[in-house]
Amino acid sequence: TLQSLLSSMKQACEILTRDPEGGAARIPFETFSFLYLYLASIDGEISETETNAFLHEIKEKSDKHSGMVLIRHF
Repeated sequence: TLQSLLSSMKQACEILTRDPEGGAARIPFETFSFLYLYLASIDGEISETETNAFLHEIKEKSDKHSGMVLIRHF
């Protein structure tokens, strides 16, 4: 489901970030997109249209933060 996917993405951000503990947990959009597409394909319940729309929204937000995705973006 979408909630478990977003929870997984939050954990991935916290693991992969170079920010200090308790920071924004930023990761590059390219990394976020790669992981999200992979996990969404495994989930199988999230349509390609929904996935593309979500990633487009996240890309717009990350573009305002030097290409970095913050957990609060999703």
